[in-house]
Amino acid sequence: MTNRIVSEIEYNIPSTLEEAILIASQNTQRCKFIAGGTDIMPNKFQGNDITNHLIDISKIKELKGIRKDNNYLYIGALTRLDDLKKSIDIREEFPVLIEAANSVGSPIIRKTATLGGNILCENRCIYYNQSEWWREAVGFCLKCNGNICIATGGKKACFSEFISDTAPALISMNAKVKLIEPDGERIIALEELYTGDGVNPKTIKNSTLLKEILLPLDQNFKCAFKKLRLRESLEFTALTSVVSINNKNTIRIVLAGVDPKPVLVEGKLNEDIEELIKKAIKGSRAVENDMFSRTYRRDMIRVFINNCLNKINI
Repeated sequence: MTNRIVSEIEYNIPSTLEEAILIASQNTQRCKFIAGGTDIMPNKFQGNDITNHLIDISKIKELKGIRKDNNYLYIGALTRLDDLKKSIDIREEFPVLIEAANSVGSPIIRKTATLGGNILCENRCIYYNQSEWWREAVGFCLKCNGNICIATGGKKACFSEFISDTAPALISMNAKVKLIEPDGERIIALEELYTGDGVNPKTIKNSTLLKEILLPLDQNFKCAFKKLRLRESLEFTALTSVVSINNKNTIRIVLAGVDPKPVLVEGKLNEDIEELIKKAIKGSRAVENDMFSRTYRRDMIRVFINNCLNKINI
């Protein structure tokens, strides 16, 4: 089945959350929310996104701003990546989030891309993120209505890579997200957003809106971040590694770029660190769908985690 770029798109610009959710609930199967558009629009130009109804949420005030309340820092989903560094609270409490955001794309992209958009960005694969004629020539894969994973030759699973850089940093700090849906709102741990299925990598519906991100203010995190890519400002991650420790001596290791979802390993400071590293490597289902080889990326997991551990003196 061949994907085709949709030439006519319905476009709405709601001014309130209620209006946005109402529009989405009436068009669940064919709509997507859009803000900065730095992920959706390139996919549209490549024919990888054939959504014919876009709901522009950039005017909704409830999705903007950074505030403190009940031991949490709330970051609006529409906060632009470049604006995170302007927040005194983030600079003082969660500087690793700024480091992660500054690793995304180029300065121009970061002035447009939003934190919510980066958390929800589409998985990538060198066999999928190509022009439509290229994909048709090589043969459509599982992620674009084909019947085989070109990277593995398998017919059951897609291993497109989870490539958000801000999400691993947030997950390492026990972040939660508030979701708005037609039947109300709910708060879940950020890692629960991801399925591990490369074709359908999110657990939420198209009619679900990410409102804000919640970061706990009472855990005194020490974090370190490291990212592997061929060229800065041009390439998506081939491996993102974040390690955190809080005031309860809980260690969290979070990886991106080596699995269809974030790889999360949690332990205590008095545990065998080598065993935690082995769990992280074992949990990474990297395949040959990146500019770096699978073997190299898996070897670098140990190097990056140890580098991060040294940064926070563990």
